[in-house]
Amino acid sequence: MESARPSSSLAKPENDSSEGGADREGAALAQLGIEEVAKRDIGMFTIACTAWNITNAWAAIATTIALVLSSGGTVTMLYGIIVIFVLGGSSAASMAELASVYPTTGGQYHWTSILAPERFNRAWSYFCGAANIFSWITVSASVAIIVPQLVLGMAIFYNPSYQAETWHYFMLYQAASLVCTVYNIFLMKRTAWVQDIGFCLSISSFLVILVTSLARSTHKQSAEFVWTTFFNNTGWTSDGIVFLTGLVSPNYIYAGIDGAIHLAEECCNASVAVPRALLATVGIGFLTGFSFAVTMAYTMSDFDAVVNTPTGVPVYEIWHQATRSPAAATTFISLLLFAVVLSLNGCIQTASRLTWSFARDDALVFSSSIRRMDPRLHVPVWALIANYAVVFVIGCVYLGSSTAFNAIVGTGLVLQQTTFVVPIVLLMYRGRGAQWLPPSRAFSLGRVFGWVVNVTTVVFGVVVVVFYNFPVVMPVEAGNMNYTSAVLGCMGVFAVLNWVFYARRRYTGPRIVSTTAATT
Repeated sequence: MESARPSSSLAKPENDSSEGGADREGAALAQLGIEEVAKRDIGMFTIACTAWNITNAWAAIATTIALVLSSGGTVTMLYGIIVIFVLGGSSAASMAELASVYPTTGGQYHWTSILAPERFNRAWSYFCGAANIFSWITVSASVAIIVPQLVLGMAIFYNPSYQAETWHYFMLYQAASLVCTVYNIFLMKRTAWVQDIGFCLSISSFLVILVTSLARSTHKQSAEFVWTTFFNNTGWTSDGIVFLTGLVSPNYIYAGIDGAIHLAEECCNASVAVPRALLATVGIGFLTGFSFAVTMAYTMSDFDAVVNTPTGVPVYEIWHQATRSPAAATTFISLLLFAVVLSLNGCIQTASRLTWSFARDDALVFSSSIRRMDPRLHVPVWALIANYAVVFVIGCVYLGSSTAFNAIVGTGLVLQQTTFVVPIVLLMYRGRGAQWLPPSRAFSLGRVFGWVVNVTTVVFGVVVVVFYNFPVVMPVEAGNMNYTSAVLGCMGVFAVLNWVFYARRRYTGPRIVSTTAATT
């Protein structure tokens, strides 16, 4: 027997963040059987800034450009951003629609629980939640490792004889993770304005870098080089496969795009604010990411020097070539470093809320501790500590094998897109009916366009799962193998063990309950 039809109040849009609005959000959670615990103190502008700071499209392109140089070069980078805007934007729009109806911290795994057939909803939502947590932890680790790459890149730039050791990267990685975790515990709620300032500084940095690079560059690449020269140094004979595997770099402009969703229960007027934050991140991300990529492509005067830069940071060499000034290039790297730290801070914040939500649903070992929301600090302290411990262990893997570490962090995008697809497939299974998407919802894709966007999201999921598991270089050897599938298998083992020995007897995801039942 399926759940009762939700009342229209579950999705009623409100255009204020008053106490009455907070009460309505709390009532909407009660209709899903969720007790409101978190303090709603994040405004609409701040939630949009936080979502942007996590993804930060231009910074994502700058820090991952090395991934695309041999996999199509500027062609994959530029056209890939356009493709990702359509495919990733569809995913964000699909989730924005669901978030306007069900604004919960659990996000995708809660929606899966609501939309799945009753006899499957516990298992399906549990594994969707586990995948989502794994994705956020690995994204956090992938951002944390950028900090030592940039810092040590500057050291090598000014002292070419310096040999960066593995433990140097390890220590800086752990320091960045620890500092951001401590900040999240003790200062996050007291300094919410940091997110607003971070957004303004990020956009200002983007404009300064863009204008300076274009103005100072004396040798710009031809349009033919930028738009049609395809570099295939991977060993693959098919340029199509190279392009699809190379989409990993452009895809990072939307890595962590669901961040705003997992802060919904701390957000005022979440049913309106969260969808707007998602769509704003997509739009601003495309405009800044594409503009930045085009500028870097035209001002890259020596492609070979960029590919073979001794700093290990290709964008550093691009900025050096464009500005003809070591000081300017280093200033830009410093601005990029600040953006990365802000992103890491947001990733740690968001991952902890998701872990906290999962523990609140009694899906994790030690849930009784992890689910606690500190009454004084208003943050889930034990969830933050638990996530930090996992990120710390992942960093220890880097000491033993950078290949294994890269395989772990490489799973983030695959897991992320998988969690997007699961509830969307179930929504399509439900026929996008009014029982699940009430007409009074704050954000609607419309009947026809909604189907197009949802199908596009699923297609993108198939592309990611298939091609992001392909080896980037051929022929395949132990050192260049794509171990993403193996890591996914190991994560699956952990999730299954936790399910069998703990969650199977305790975990219960949200279901739509009647208003009468919710208040009884």
